[in-house]
Amino acid sequence: MHTSTSARTAPAVVTSDRFRWRVVDIVVAAVLGVAIGLIFWGWNTVGGLWFAAMDGLTPGLGGIAVGIWLLGGVVGGLVIRKPGAALLVELVAAIVSALIGNVWGISTIFSGLAQGLGAELIFLAFLYLRFTLPVAMLAGVGAGVGAWVLEFFWGSSPNILKTLEFNLLYLGTLVVSGAVLAGVVGWLLVRGLAASGALSRFAAGRERRREV
Repeated sequence: MHTSTSARTAPAVVTSDRFRWRVVDIVVAAVLGVAIGLIFWGWNTVGGLWFAAMDGLTPGLGGIAVGIWLLGGVVGGLVIRKPGAALLVELVAAIVSALIGNVWGISTIFSGLAQGLGAELIFLAFLYLRFTLPVAMLAGVGAGVGAWVLEFFWGSSPNILKTLEFNLLYLGTLVVSGAVLAGVVGWLLVRGLAASGALSRFAAGRERRREV
């Protein structure tokens, strides 16, 4: 009877341990957030110009440039693999971008919350058990949808006031950009970090070593 009870309770203990945040998880989440925030800062100019050019060509097409700003949630979720990681890394990155300075100011933080939550919900849908390229792409899509929902209802000129055609095109370009520039690029970035040995204390690093 004692052996049977232990066998039944063991999986719950393992699951609890897997979801428990370690000190190293918190530190790495902060480091990733700052690093990606610096990427955001660099992309604020390049991506901003690209966004304006595409939107000037066809309103709504600018969403194709947004994907790099969605990287935090994808990378955070793929590396740390615990509830809240995608949201935390995207939020920290957004705060860093806002503090360094950009044209959007404090609204960047709200964008980070919406985008991080969108990616987080995808990892949650897979119960934080799958971290493949398709899941990374879906997380990028989720982050893009989160950005779309926020901008639809919020801002000095919310997109709810714009045409249906604009909103559908903008959503479509956000989905594509999120899947490619956040999902694929984020997945490749994590694999690169894992190959370098920087993620040796994480499952992503151990998986990469087994592949090699």
